Amino acid sequence: MRVFDGAGNVREDIAGDVLASITTMQWNGPAKGWNAGAPMDDANFNLRQTIRVGASVAYAQVGVIGFDGLIDLQSLRLYGLPEAAPAVLNGSPLLTGALFGSGRREFAAEVSWDLPSLAPGATALIDVTVNGARAGDLAQASLMSSTRFIELDAAVWSNNTVRVMARNISGATFDLAAATLSVGVAKRRVP
Repeated sequence: MRVFDGAGNVREDIAGDVLASITTMQWNGPAKGWNAGAPMDDANFNLRQTIRVGASVAYAQVGVIGFDGLIDLQSLRLYGLPEAAPAVLNGSPLLTGALFGSGRREFAAEVSWDLPSLAPGATALIDVTVNGARAGDLAQASLMSSTRFIELDAAVWSNNTVRVMARNISGATFDLAAATLSVGVAKRRVP
């Protein structure tokens, strides 16, 4: 396990940065990380490894290696309050499928939107697919249009879906031509 401060610098051999159950973490200077070995061959799966990081750790990178044969990692769960958990960095291009987007903080999509004619105060809705978006993520939208009288609101409506609402905030009716709607989603970052 490798841990980092808020500026992205490796925290080297600082007591209390990494604690583990079933084993003792040891500093590996050349690898600039904490290593440990633990027996995970219990047929009843009751030997679950727990790793905790210190309060000064802003980011963590976790690796799992099986030296004596194949390793079957069936799940990896991170427990704790979101306010206290560090960000998890993921650099493996081999992780696909259910872990799509693992380690990413930002997602985006663009679609063409031909808004209906909007009278003063009228609204229009569109749902945009943004893979990786989840409830609680921050969403925003922008429309490539020359008017400043159409206000946009965006919210993650359901998994992988952002709902965008356009509202005419002027005193005149607008009927815009089709334009590109850009939607961005960011995972919230807890300090």
